[in-house]
Amino acid sequence: MNHYETLGVGRRARTSEIKKAFRRLARKHHPDLNPGDGAAEERFKRATEAYETLSDPKRRKAYDLALQYGGGAVGPSPAPGFETAFDLGDLGGGAGFSSFFSEFFGGRGRSPADRSAAMRGDDTTQTLQIEFFDALRGITTTIKLDAESTCPRCAGAGRVAARVRRTCSDCAGTGRISHVSGLLRFASSCPRCSGEGTLGSEGCGTCQGNGVLTRRETLRVNLPAGVDNGSRVRIAGRGRAGRNGGPPGDLFIITRVAPHRFFRRIGDNIYCTVPITVTEAALGARPEVPTIDGRATFRVPPGTQTGQKFRLRGKGASSLRGGGRGDQFVEVRVSTPQAADERSRQLLRELGVLNPGDEVRREILA
Repeated sequence: MNHYETLGVGRRARTSEIKKAFRRLARKHHPDLNPGDGAAEERFKRATEAYETLSDPKRRKAYDLALQYGGGAVGPSPAPGFETAFDLGDLGGGAGFSSFFSEFFGGRGRSPADRSAAMRGDDTTQTLQIEFFDALRGITTTIKLDAESTCPRCAGAGRVAARVRRTCSDCAGTGRISHVSGLLRFASSCPRCSGEGTLGSEGCGTCQGNGVLTRRETLRVNLPAGVDNGSRVRIAGRGRAGRNGGPPGDLFIITRVAPHRFFRRIGDNIYCTVPITVTEAALGARPEVPTIDGRATFRVPPGTQTGQKFRLRGKGASSLRGGGRGDQFVEVRVSTPQAADERSRQLLRELGVLNPGDEVRREILA
């Protein structure tokens, strides 16, 4: 299979089409996305070789010439007279293929120099279950986590200087890696030794090459008043450790608030339902109602009906965005009295005579 067939494009394909075809194949077969899949890695290598050749006008011209004289045959070694070596390190001051990877994979396929650059650690999250009133008032508590810190010996690189430099086994000390594709041979700098031919570093024994040390730790967490179900509280610098001297990430605490048997919270407002008597509803009253700060009274005007809501300003939850507190809304339910004795039944009959419900029903049905 020649390079055009590998990428799935025609001989007259434009550079943009070649780039698009390679991007599609690279996203599908990249080793980082297919760990342990040897077949995918081989397909990725073939696609890479094809792109390196066809995306460069000079290489493509030489390859097309080789195909013309070689009839498109693909063999294990270059045909006499058409052996051509290309050094990827000489392309555009080192931009070439690594810059293409930076564009499409956000850093995958970086050069050795890029891999040694300082990188910020990842952010982490941890869920914390708290009680309803702890969320309203704020709380200081503790959590346990597997804390990471940068390895002091290798500074997060995972490798330290070797006592004796040894020959790189990947390139046999030449500093170059050769790839044979069809009628052409391509050469590039060895990625393992960065083209030096020898290895001057070895895995760090302190962190086993991970660049970080992990330990179980108890951390004090201050949750502000007003956190709600799903709130994110940021603790700077307590995420995963950075690499190569980079700063650590952040830890985000996700709160899960237990429900309350009486109060309901929606945003910064608190809702509840309280019963009132028929007399209180008819004549008006100032009943007591629980709030998150204790007891309070509110005014029930005469003629209040079941389902009416009353606002207690400033009795809600503290706002995490600032600006004070929300409100409490009290919904009343008129409680039907129990006619337990004849006297109670007689009074209710007299009330029914003085306030007939038929008139109200006739207005509704009219």
